[in-house]
Amino acid sequence: MAGEKVSVEVEGQTLRLSNLDKVLYPETGFTKGEVIDYYAGVADVLLPHLRDRLLTRKRWPNGTGEQFFFEKNTPRGTPGFVRTAFMAEHGDNGVEYVVADDLPTLVWLANLAALELHVHQWKVGPRGGPQDADLVVFDLDPGTPADIVDCCNVALALRELLAADGLTAFAKTSGNKGAQLYVPIEPASSKQTSAYAKRLAEQLAQALPDLVVAAMDKRVRKGKVFIDWSQNNAAKTTVAPYSLRGVARPSVSTPLTWDEVADARQASDLAFVSADVVRRVEEHGDLMADMAGHAQPLP
Repeated sequence: MAGEKVSVEVEGQTLRLSNLDKVLYPETGFTKGEVIDYYAGVADVLLPHLRDRLLTRKRWPNGTGEQFFFEKNTPRGTPGFVRTAFMAEHGDNGVEYVVADDLPTLVWLANLAALELHVHQWKVGPRGGPQDADLVVFDLDPGTPADIVDCCNVALALRELLAADGLTAFAKTSGNKGAQLYVPIEPASSKQTSAYAKRLAEQLAQALPDLVVAAMDKRVRKGKVFIDWSQNNAAKTTVAPYSLRGVARPSVSTPLTWDEVADARQASDLAFVSADVVRRVEEHGDLMADMAGHAQPLP
């Protein structure tokens, strides 16, 4: 029945869920109820990647076939159990962000059709202010006809450069067309992480000019992989590991093993939807779980 609401208890919090049969992925018939089930099912591996980080959401209230909107501010009617953090930015009155630290918050967000969850590379402090980054991120964006297999080749080359600097890289799909590398570091300013990422991107673009581009100019990206080093700007966010994407199917930004990166031969080898990821988590746990243990200082 349209508009029907149900009450559920989630870790001691009462939540009112609505329109659970509403289709949010029209191509596959994937419903809001299934979105909620997915996020609840991967909460143990997802929440560590969200905890203490300001959360920007992309919401598709009418499904991925319709318009979405970005949401930074805490929405009206936010339950009292949801953690929030204020951030002054852009010279305006600031933003009161959601910080997703627990399962009730994750279920509440899924009920709002917040399909995509994006976070910064730094954590909030006790008073909600920005801290130095604990991650360097390389966003690998393929320009058609390049695809995620080309991104994998770039990722392998980047991994070697990072290893030479004593750093460990973790790979994941973007859940859309590309891939991302996460590099845990001892806290450093976003100015330092951006400069470091830019230097490596330009180094690879010079070494592999037929495959890699580090310039922002979209006209030069055709058939190449753009290494977006600018994701390390303190204001930028990256889609979280295990987040759904607002595309035709319920695809997921999925952590990968380096064997999977090396062995990929076609884009479909690395296309994972929600059910695939639940099975992967049951088999492998979180492939990015020990990132913090590999943190090293930037060279």
